[in-house]
Amino acid sequence: MAPAATATPPALNIGQIDDIQELRKAKPMIVPDRYVRGMDERPTLAPISSSMNVPIIDVSKLVHGTQEQSQQELENLEAACANWGFFQVVNHGIDAALLESIQKVAMEFFNLPLEEKEKYPMPPGGIQGYGHAFVFEEEQKLDWCNMLALGVEPPFIRMPKLWPTNPANFTETLDLYSKHIRVLCQTLLSFISKGLGLKPDMFHEMFGTCVQAVRMNYYPPCARPDLVLGLSPHSDGSSLTVLQQDTNSVGLQIFKDNTWVPVQPIPNALVINLGDTMEVLTNGKYKSIEHRAVTNKDVDRLSIVTFYAPRYDLELGPLPELVDETHPPMYRRYNHGEYSRHYVTNKLKGKKSLDYCKIQTVVSS
Repeated sequence: MAPAATATPPALNIGQIDDIQELRKAKPMIVPDRYVRGMDERPTLAPISSSMNVPIIDVSKLVHGTQEQSQQELENLEAACANWGFFQVVNHGIDAALLESIQKVAMEFFNLPLEEKEKYPMPPGGIQGYGHAFVFEEEQKLDWCNMLALGVEPPFIRMPKLWPTNPANFTETLDLYSKHIRVLCQTLLSFISKGLGLKPDMFHEMFGTCVQAVRMNYYPPCARPDLVLGLSPHSDGSSLTVLQQDTNSVGLQIFKDNTWVPVQPIPNALVINLGDTMEVLTNGKYKSIEHRAVTNKDVDRLSIVTFYAPRYDLELGPLPELVDETHPPMYRRYNHGEYSRHYVTNKLKGKKSLDYCKIQTVVSS
């Protein structure tokens, strides 16, 4: 997902979409056709690897370790970015009590009566509010997920009428949480820059007043998890994405080496992935990775996702330091705001959105 764009996507008359939680309460054994995936998309048909584990980065060693510890962890970070595009961070400096608080207010919101949650509706074709995002076609298959998506920073992307007032401490908790996540993103980007051989403040200076958005995803249990997806396969349009997932079940999977690899939850850890923006800036040295969410028959799952991206008016393209005769530019220069609008006005479909940025090669006959 890209951060909240300023333009309103085209609205389609997609009809009434059932709320998953209400559907689950009323007909726990029913999976409507709208959610049943084709044979090529069903999660059980793809091979699952449990032998590969997403790298773990100790942020405290990067920031406060000895020179030797910091250098070793920097090399681990560089390898994680180059070989995985995903990693988990531990000892990241965000208090466990705050992680618990944001999870608590999110669950309190999702457990509210439907009429209360519907006070913050996501319009058809919209990307903020409560509902289903990235739905643009009448017969489009839906994700087995209820979500609340909100723009956080800068202030002009916030839509206060969509921020819940129940629970009462929702806004206060999310603002504090977002502030700490923002600092973590800035810290990680400085070390990622250093690992690329660039000056540490390269991305901070380039991005300016960054765009930050949050999406809370709630996945109720599903009677037939083999037929549905919690979230369709996609890469993110951000520079960095930060995911906080609960430990109830394993839901996040990433596509690596033609295999869907589950990301095992670690208590108080945060999952980090590189978005399309980082693939463009690094000229493909680091890649955004396709990922999806699956459901569970018996237990629910909550995830809280923060998207961190450059300001909308920034022109992006491969960094000159990472382009040479051996590594010619793979992507064109473009306006990040225009790319964000392109991303949020199209349904999730793997890494297809990145085609917008690629240099098109003309093959002569």
